[in-house]
Amino acid sequence: MIGRFLDTNVLLYSISRDPTEAMKRERAVALLDADDNALSVQVLQEFYVQATRPTRSDALPHDIAAGLIRTWLRFKVQEITVLIVADALRIKAVYGFSYWDAAIVAAARALGCGELHSEDMAHGLEVEGTTIVNPFR
Repeated sequence: MIGRFLDTNVLLYSISRDPTEAMKRERAVALLDADDNALSVQVLQEFYVQATRPTRSDALPHDIAAGLIRTWLRFKVQEITVLIVADALRIKAVYGFSYWDAAIVAAARALGCGELHSEDMAHGLEVEGTTIVNPFR
């Protein structure tokens, strides 16, 4: 069973070296230690782009970022499909999310995840069977 879908910010906090984000890093690492997580191709892509961004003060080299992604492939990963795009467009129209957030919600719903862990969306909002949870509150 898939327990929760993790948004990109959870992955990024897990690699943060910022002392002010230590509690978020610990929480993110704890979430990633569980086996019942889910991700999407979009989340993995966003992680790689942000983690290796040259302007990031603690940017990861390609090989480390790619290695982390390979490790996270142990989780269920939702691919980007035409059905995900169509559902994301519908969710965007109904709920007013950005397209990218709507695509994450659509991916979580497609995998049957009851929870979507994200710092970027409204904590407690239920979207058609998937509840948004801010794990850093």
